[in-house]
Amino acid sequence: MQDRIVPQLNMQKLTENICNFIKSKLGEIRAEGIVIGLSGGIDSSVVAYLCVRAVGNNKILGLVLPSKTTSSEDINDAIQVAEELELKYKTIHIDELMEPFTKICSRCSASDLANGNLKARMRMMILYYHSNAMNRIVAGTGNRTELLIGYFTKYGDGGVDILPIGDLYKTDVREIAIYLGIPKNIIHKAPTAGLWSGQTDEEELGIKYEDLDKILYLMIDKNLSAPEIAKWFKIEENEVLRIKKMVESSKHKLELPPVAEIR
Repeated sequence: MQDRIVPQLNMQKLTENICNFIKSKLGEIRAEGIVIGLSGGIDSSVVAYLCVRAVGNNKILGLVLPSKTTSSEDINDAIQVAEELELKYKTIHIDELMEPFTKICSRCSASDLANGNLKARMRMMILYYHSNAMNRIVAGTGNRTELLIGYFTKYGDGGVDILPIGDLYKTDVREIAIYLGIPKNIIHKAPTAGLWSGQTDEEELGIKYEDLDKILYLMIDKNLSAPEIAKWFKIEENEVLRIKKMVESSKHKLELPPVAEIR
């Protein structure tokens, strides 16, 4: 595909805007701090760094929530972020919390997707348990790319109070990570949700984030048609239509549940 399509952002101004957003939302909700899940990935690391810039590390609790499919590298990277930012953090292994579900629902033949979503929802419950107990808000780590194509779990990692990087494409997140000084090993490792062994985002999506961001930008921000995008990049139109289908089929995940109107 062609080189950069998504416009270059001013990192200093962007950082200031997001930090002001975090501070203002914390004040509006009248919460005393922030709870964030630390996965060891670039998204949660960027959000953690931004939250510290916005409100200081004494108002933030980091939760490292690994399962048996979480790599030791991700656990170590999550702890590294917490320690470098001098955050209070807890490590809670979620496997034993999930066991009752698998026993109660033993008659169901669960797929990797169902089990993966269960992990995401278990993490959401743990995050909100702490946020409720401490009068804090949950900061989500989803980016614009993931939100547009529905690459998150409804009522799982999608269940949050604020989305500081929700308007940034994945490639934007990488750029702000460099600006914030996030460890290079976190920036450059392959993104993974860690919901099952060997899973990586780009393999599951069937496309590199750099290419996906370009297609989404022209499709959503520039409102170009599938034929126009395919011609622009010299790729098969079916690939653009595949991405478009992902966007359209996941819109419900970004909306409140539909209500049957009777009045």
